[in-house]
Formats: sequence, C-alpha cells, structure tokens
Amino acid sequence: MRTVPASAPAGAAAQHTTASLTADLAALGVEPGEVLWVQAGLRSVGRVAGGAATVVRALLEALGGTGPGTLVTYTATPENSDTSRLAARLTEGLTPEGLAAHRAAMPAFDPRTTPASPTMGRLAEQIRRTPGAVRSSHPQTSFAAVGRHARRITGRHELDCHLGESSPLGRLYELAARVLLVDVPLSRLTAFHLADLRAADLPTRPYGCVVRDGTGQRRWQHFQAPDLDDRHFGELAGALLGEGQGIRSGRFGDADCLLVPVVEAVDVAGRVLRGRAGPARAAAAARD
Repeated sequence: MRTVPASAPAGAAAQHTTASLTADLAALGVEPGEVLWVQAGLRSVGRVAGGAATVVRALLEALGGTGPGTLVTYTATPENSDTSRLAARLTEGLTPEGLAAHRAAMPAFDPRTTPASPTMGRLAEQIRRTPGAVRSSHPQTSFAAVGRHARRITGRHELDCHLGESSPLGRLYELAARVLLVDVPLSRLTAFHLADLRAADLPTRPYGCVVRDGTGQRRWQHFQAPDLDDRHFGELAGALLGEGQGIRSGRFGDADCLLVPVVEAVDVAGRVLRGRAGPARAAAAARD
C-alpha cells in the first residue's frame, strides 16, 4: 500500500512502499523466478519510504527472492578510462600538466569495491551493494547481479568483449532475461549492443583504463575492442516498437516503464542491422 506519514503536510504525495511497488511489478507482468535486468531513473519513481533499498526489496520480492529469481544491473565505470566519451569531455582543453594531474587522480577499478558509475543511477549502486551480489570483472562495462543465476551471468566477461557474447549480456540473452526500463527511453536500451557486437566486421579501436591488480597496485590497462556506438539506437527502438510482441508497459511508483524481452530486442535489432549493413556484416549477422 501507499502511505502518507503522520507528520507529512496536508496534500503531500503518498509514499510508495515495498508492498505497493511489488504490486506494481506484478501488474506489469514481472514473474517469480525470472531474470530481470533493471535500467532505472530512480527519481521518477517518486517518494519511496526507505529510498533505493526499498526499491531493491520490492524487485527481489517480485522475483520470489534471491532463491528462484535473479536481479541484474549495469554498473559501467567510464570514470576510470582515458578513452571514453566521458573522459574526452572531462579533459577537453586541459594543458599537458592538467591532463597528467587528471590521470593521476582517476579512480582505479576494483570489481569488489568500485562503486557503480553515477551515470548508471542510484539503483545500480544499491543492487551492487546488496548482500550476495556479485560483479563481472570488466573495468569498463561491468554488471552486478544477485540471485540464482548471478554467478553464471557475471562469471565470464572478456576484456575485448564489452557487451558481446563473452559478456554478461550474452548470458542474459541465453537466459531469456527481460529488461525493466523505468523512465528510460527504449532508445537507451543497452541490450542493442549485443546485436551490434555480433557483427564480425565491426571496427575496433584502442581502450585504456586504470585498474587495481591482484596485489592492490594501481596500473594502466590497454586493449583493443569493438568500437561501441549507440547513435543508431533510435532506429532500432523504432523497429522494436513496430515489430515487438512481448513488450509490456505500465507504472512503477510514479514512473512510466517498459518490460522488454532481451531476446526479442536483440533479434529485431539484428534484422535491422542485416538489412542496412554491408555484405560482410550482413553475412556474419545471418550466421548468428
């Protein structure tokens, strides 16, 4: 139920509770035992008694708890990179001395302790800190998960595979997960990257980031990986809205939300990409 605290001023908006949010998820179609990946703008949910912790409790209760269900979030960390778009914005116009100082102050990634990026929202960090949660090891595109399939999802994350088959996103496809988009437009659906990275001729580029090694020492790690780009996701979102049969819409607290099957999203995106790609890319996508 939604409650208004006794001390609240007259006319104050009701607070959402674990029970009311769990009921919202059930009405949307979230099922006990499923794998649920959440991309959320938490502020849009409204006034929640207990804040982000209550939202996580509601999500887990809707999944039947951590025994049967699995809750997943993206905890990407562009802050520790010198090659990300965020890094380019933060260092634009710096002198060589300023750039050296910026690099020296950049946080080193440790999957056990590094917070989720603020760009991912408060809920991602709350899920990462949930007792029993585990995290993948990629220093740029990590995922955190809690529940039955958490270790299967996060256990393999190849350095040169940000969001492809050898990443948690590949496992989410295998497990037929669904994505809960809470006040997040379909054009920001991270799952579309898997359709992109299935293409054999996707261009690559160098990446660099600062990490903590096994002894706790700070070091720079450089690698070559596919060039991630989301500027065409609006086109993919339009196709998915036109073709998708499994998308459900509803409310979560005060927020509009969508529940999107990962398999359908990736498959529709793949068909769009095959239709407009060059011969090598189209042939590679057709083999998947």
